[in-house]
Amino acid sequence: MTDKRADTQTMSQVADQQLLSERVRLPQHVVYRSFVAETVVLNLRTGQYHGLNPTAGRMLEALDAAPTVGATVPELAQEYGVEPAKVESDLLALCQGLLERGLIEIVDADPA
Repeated sequence: MTDKRADTQTMSQVADQQLLSERVRLPQHVVYRSFVAETVVLNLRTGQYHGLNPTAGRMLEALDAAPTVGATVPELAQEYGVEPAKVESDLLALCQGLLERGLIEIVDADPA
């Protein structure tokens, strides 16, 4: 009998590694604005506002400009003075939450 928890964990790790190599962007119906205490993200289709703490707001800003999710890790690790593994873990959790809410989307590489 196989251990389903082990299978799930392995699948999750693969999904995380794949996400790190993907490019994400905000859909046209999502806008954000950074303030001192938080970043407000608005889904214009649903009218829902989402508040991000300053660190998550900075991560969103970095994701919006980066060629891949993983490319933001070294920059953010240096900026915040934390281990890249911690940034990667937090970044993946943020991306999963934003994807679930339709606030970012995975896109193909820039067309030639």
